Amino acid sequence: MNGCRWMLVILPLLLIGCGSAPDRNSPIKTRQFQMDDIAKSDVDMVAEIQIRFSMEHLRELMEKLYRRNPREWRKGGAASLDQAVDRVFGIGRTDRFPELQQKRGTDAVMLTFDEAYRGDRVLAFVEGLRGMILAAHNGKQSFYLTDELDPQKLYNAARNIEIATWKLGHTRDSEGRLFLVSNQMVGPVINLSYERLFGKLIALQDGMARIVAQSSNRRIKTIIQSVASAVFMPI
Repeated sequence: MNGCRWMLVILPLLLIGCGSAPDRNSPIKTRQFQMDDIAKSDVDMVAEIQIRFSMEHLRELMEKLYRRNPREWRKGGAASLDQAVDRVFGIGRTDRFPELQQKRGTDAVMLTFDEAYRGDRVLAFVEGLRGMILAAHNGKQSFYLTDELDPQKLYNAARNIEIATWKLGHTRDSEGRLFLVSNQMVGPVINLSYERLFGKLIALQDGMARIVAQSSNRRIKTIIQSVASAVFMPI
């Protein structure tokens, strides 16, 4: 009898999943219902979508930085640009990046702007941002009812991305050269595609911070500071 009751609960959920199969022609990526979705709140599902989009934007950022700074991906011994990107975002990721000197998050980002650093600066910058964003999500990319996100960490992550963006476009070495080339501000074609990517990343973290704060009735301590003189905020 108990088994029948469980079937009455589960069957409608399965039918919902079958009936909501994604349209292959739609530009919007969706996924089918999964059984572990039962253990997720709406906020959990939004958090998973947000972190997935963040990783997609970071991958695109890495590809773009490697194209403008091809010397960097060659430093790690990769056979191609795609192989260098897959080292971070591919299914074979191992979390082993000895050239980052065991630094993570914003500490890894700072290697990008260290004149003495001889490693892959694109790797340091993007892997650092990736680690920082994941740390703001408690190191997770899947969330359940028992998980609890801190809106202050998410807010701080957004501010750190702003600081990293400013450093990327303004910090120079002793010879006056940018450590990494990104936006093209002069010439016949103005390229601000990096700014748009950073804007999306910032908006995702800020939006998630507000959602979590509202759902948990918690306040975010906002900080006003100049990105030119700001230091990275703790996560």
